[in-house]
Amino acid sequence: MVALALLGWRIGVAFLLEPLWLLPGVAGGAAVGALAGPYITARPLNHLLNWATELPTPVLVMGVVGLLIALFVSALLTLPLSLLPGSYGRIAPVIGAIILSYTLVTTLVKRSNEIFSLFGLNAEIYNSDHIRSMLVDTSVVIDGRIGDVSQTGFMSGSLVIPNFVLQELQHIADSADPLRRRRGRRGLDLLARLQKESPIPIELVEIPLEDGETVDAKLLKVAQQWGCPILTTDFNLRQVAEVQGVRVLNLNDLAVALKPVVLPGEEMGLRIVQEGTEPGQGVGFLDDGTMVVVQGGRPYISAQVDVTVTRVHQTAMGRMIFAQPSEPSGNSRGRE
Repeated sequence: MVALALLGWRIGVAFLLEPLWLLPGVAGGAAVGALAGPYITARPLNHLLNWATELPTPVLVMGVVGLLIALFVSALLTLPLSLLPGSYGRIAPVIGAIILSYTLVTTLVKRSNEIFSLFGLNAEIYNSDHIRSMLVDTSVVIDGRIGDVSQTGFMSGSLVIPNFVLQELQHIADSADPLRRRRGRRGLDLLARLQKESPIPIELVEIPLEDGETVDAKLLKVAQQWGCPILTTDFNLRQVAEVQGVRVLNLNDLAVALKPVVLPGEEMGLRIVQEGTEPGQGVGFLDDGTMVVVQGGRPYISAQVDVTVTRVHQTAMGRMIFAQPSEPSGNSRGRE
């Protein structure tokens, strides 16, 4: 407000206006300054602070170190550069400081992991934000259900997708096998949709994969360093992670937990679609894919029939329900 009010005053003086006519210029400049002030001061500063707080600690540290070194070197070069003839002596120190700052900051930030390792430190463990993150395995991306789960709002934190997972997905999408190629391309399409529509943040991070290191081994290593879980549908990866003390979020476990509870004695409508393994058995499926074995259900194949649950058997592969027809064959709902 003060700056633009003074500017209005100076404009009025430049046009040799009477003192009374200077007041509108001063008031107008102050009003413009009051309205524009937050957009050129507080708001940019808040955006800068928010951006700085979201930076990983190694990046922030290396950026500050690079800036301090650049300013120190620029101060040493100020005197020699100021001896240049004419206006070059005034401009050269400023340009030199800008070039040095940009070069050193970008270089140190890109090499932060290597610089920290020189001192026996691991830069990755200093990023405390990853504690609330979930490392995404390739199997989850190919599975596809993570897209619908992320839309429900039950997930918090962020989904972290390392670059080696993307590389493995790209390799699958380029496979000569048509089925693997379709699955890989579906996974890439899902990632593109997640970046646009997911209500939770999606982070693509650059993590080097050492020679001879597998994707699963690197995922486990990073999860241990960051203290975050791995999101997967891979049963073998889950078993290895449990041995190493790494938390795993398996979408298959979530799907099993969300299946409706069925108790012995309950009745339900079921369409029997095929024969069972035992004589006289019929088999149907619930909407969630749970298999229902109906004793004496073979005559009702291709028909909708009421059945009564006799027992529920839980296995490592899921849940299996056993039932029997509730009504005699003549009272079924009709064959098709």
